[in-house]
Amino acid sequence: MAQLKEIKSRLQSVKSTQKITTAMMMVASAKLRKTQNIIQHLYPYEEKLSQILNMFLNQEEGFSTPFTKKRPVERVAIVAFSSNTGLAGRFNDNIATKLESVIDSYLHLGKENILIYTFGAKIAKAVAKMDMHVSKDYSEESANPSYEFMQNIANDLMDQFLNEEIDRVELIYHHFISKGSQVILQETFLPIELHSGIKSNLEGVIEKSYDKQLMPDYIIEPDRLTIMEKLLPKVLKVKLFTSHVDSVTSEHAARMTAMQIANDNADNLIEELTREYNKLRQESITNELLDLIGGSLGKY
Repeated sequence: MAQLKEIKSRLQSVKSTQKITTAMMMVASAKLRKTQNIIQHLYPYEEKLSQILNMFLNQEEGFSTPFTKKRPVERVAIVAFSSNTGLAGRFNDNIATKLESVIDSYLHLGKENILIYTFGAKIAKAVAKMDMHVSKDYSEESANPSYEFMQNIANDLMDQFLNEEIDRVELIYHHFISKGSQVILQETFLPIELHSGIKSNLEGVIEKSYDKQLMPDYIIEPDRLTIMEKLLPKVLKVKLFTSHVDSVTSEHAARMTAMQIANDNADNLIEELTREYNKLRQESITNELLDLIGGSLGKY
């Protein structure tokens, strides 16, 4: 009887836990749909900005901007995106591992010359365990991406780069591919690399070509250089915001997958415990019947 009570208690515990994981999976799924809709609109916008910029670059030789200036790296800023909560598989662990490897590659500069900007409480805690200092922690804003907020962060990073307070800015985040696939990316935010030439079609007008004669003859006001100078900061701001939304979308996808796996494991465990419970219960009933029969036979 003691075994039966123990198994029954475990069954109730697993079923209660499954209710929680099911609820978490549904919440993550709803949040994923919301952020996935945002990111699906952001990707074409970011790509189109890059295409316009590349189109102008193809027609301007010798264009230079302070944002493209490469100099010896003496001070670096690393922006890492994670989540505030766990139960998302290895989502946060993978970011922490990647960040640690990037930090190791810059340790020769000295810890005081490595500025770490964290989005997410999990990565902030991981940085503390690495015996590193978090320059700025944006954990409170990490769960709800805002273009206005990320615009301010981008302006801060760009100002530091222009004032030569930092020489490089690295981004570390998860890129959302599908519900079951997210990959970690490490990208250089500053200095940016400009590529002349068109690498993809522009609304079916521009074919892959580096021939300026094949470029559409647009009327540009005031001029290409002015537009490019205004466009570059815009591209950087959109890039930082897209990275944040990308990370949050990946987080929801990873948590939904983890909760789905937890539910499947709970189903298997419930099935196994139910089978064991029924087996022990049947044995108990059989033993009681044998005792009754044995007692009845002893009277005759």
